[in-house]
Amino acid sequence: MRSRYYQSGWRGVTDSIRYAFKGSHAVQSETSYLDWIHRYDTLSNEDRRDIRRHIERLAYKPLISVVVPAYNTPAETFRQMIQSVQGQLYPHWELCIADDASPSPHVVEILEAFAKDDLRIKWMRRESNGHISAASNSALELATGEFVALLDHDDILPEHALYEVAVTLDAHPDAELVYSDEDKIDEAGRRYDPYLKPEYSYDQLLGQNYISHMGVYRRSTLEQLGGFTIGAEGSQDYDLVLRLVHSEHCSPERIHHIPAILYHWRQERGGGSFSQSQLERCIKVARTSINNQLASSIEGATAVANPHVPSWNRIEWPLPSPAPLVSVIIPTRDRAQLVQQCVEGLLHRTDYDNIEIIIVDNGSVEDETLSLFGRLTKDLRVRVLRIDGAFNYSALNNEAAREAKGDVLLLLNNDIDVMHEGWLREMVSLAVRKDVGAVGAKLYYPDDRIQHAGVRLGAGHFDGETGVAGHVGHGKGPKYPGYFGQLMLVRDVGAVTAACLAIRRSVFLEVGGLNETDLKVAFNDVDLCLRVRQAGYRILWTPFAELYHYESVSRGSDLAPEKIQRFRSECQYMIDTWKPQLMNDPFYNPNFENLEQEYKLAFPPRRKKPWLV
Repeated sequence: MRSRYYQSGWRGVTDSIRYAFKGSHAVQSETSYLDWIHRYDTLSNEDRRDIRRHIERLAYKPLISVVVPAYNTPAETFRQMIQSVQGQLYPHWELCIADDASPSPHVVEILEAFAKDDLRIKWMRRESNGHISAASNSALELATGEFVALLDHDDILPEHALYEVAVTLDAHPDAELVYSDEDKIDEAGRRYDPYLKPEYSYDQLLGQNYISHMGVYRRSTLEQLGGFTIGAEGSQDYDLVLRLVHSEHCSPERIHHIPAILYHWRQERGGGSFSQSQLERCIKVARTSINNQLASSIEGATAVANPHVPSWNRIEWPLPSPAPLVSVIIPTRDRAQLVQQCVEGLLHRTDYDNIEIIIVDNGSVEDETLSLFGRLTKDLRVRVLRIDGAFNYSALNNEAAREAKGDVLLLLNNDIDVMHEGWLREMVSLAVRKDVGAVGAKLYYPDDRIQHAGVRLGAGHFDGETGVAGHVGHGKGPKYPGYFGQLMLVRDVGAVTAACLAIRRSVFLEVGGLNETDLKVAFNDVDLCLRVRQAGYRILWTPFAELYHYESVSRGSDLAPEKIQRFRSECQYMIDTWKPQLMNDPFYNPNFENLEQEYKLAFPPRRKKPWLV
């Protein structure tokens, strides 16, 4: 019987838990995935010809060492793994296998037979069993390639896998890490459960090891990092990537994602179960690794159990001391009951005291509202800024931002209600990080359906073109985990709604605030986030700041003819200004269609195959 460390492969415990979410994967059936594979992920002879021609044209053709730790692998699956490497269309590879003292003699017999006929296959047998980290290091010692691809001993690489890696390295020769999408394969060779990943998201990686298979690393950097950590078995791959991304060798610009399924992770009947003690040990190892890396760079940041999935992580980021003043900007016109509920939630149900509340009064006339303003402003943290005229959400917020005294701005709709006291502390702790530009919250309708869990760029369509944006998770139940649990994790997104958006005042002013000329009502938040990202900052969404949103109840219907025309004009402005960005949301895989229904396979994929470009 194989060691459980090997049966789990490079992903270790994270995979076993990640795949436990039934019904949270892509919405298509397994039948439609097989159809998708047949149409778009099966190479023809013409494809193979074009790939070989493309390889000849590559200026940079590095040697890639495929590193495999092996232990008692079933004979047929072991052969299939080796043959999948031999079948690579990219010829510049070597296969480096370390047998971790397998008691079954067939492992050595198979290695001897393959190595005799193919000099690119290098192997060694360890004198004693050292488990997966030690065996991986032994295999790594055999490698001479500039880059190392990690492969488990019973998994399979499709024939174009290393070619796709080589194309990426040719375009980005300074890369430190390249990772791809993946799926599963069963004993009958049937593929299923594709995992189509986002571009690199540091915060999502801290929450879970979503990078996994296939991972390709610069060999010299792995050696400088000391290879795999002995004692991290079961989470050794997670520990490795965490040490890499926190090292001086790496930066986000040197991490590249290939949106193609380049790895088939084998699943066997009856496999995939950790004992509880092994599970707890692996979780502890992973969390310790995160805390070690955080301690070396960010004082006070701590990884704790994710309250939604205890085997995943939530990072508790420190607030500066003293905590920064937060200027909460709330535009309104009348709607006294909504404003009272919103402001009282800030003053009495939020555990963040250092706030100023700027109510931007856009022409309120009702006695109830004016009386409320008088009562609220008795608290010295509340003031009213009167701005008359037609409703222009962008202009109202911009003027308030100029008047604000806080280091952090919180743009907040008047129809927001607090759900738990820690929400603002969570948002501010993320917003003050120097690499972060804006932070969004998880918003619910009053009936607890999800209203906002980040913004998906380009969703839907407009006049035959790409759409502008849509809310992730919209209309789903409160416990909906999202695609592979994404709604349970802090993560990068293309944009967030300004119904509840935290941003440093310096960043807001740096990018020019909201566009009050072209986007008076709609999409000004998406435009702001795109300009913030263009300036080099990240946009984060957190599930740990939860609020109710009585969406747009304060303004009424947008069905009046002049409002419809205004909305169409704002859509057109966004498409004219941001079309390439809207069509290529880095955090929404191009193998998904970008229409109303999220996480549905695209027929055809939106990504162009590199050999056809």
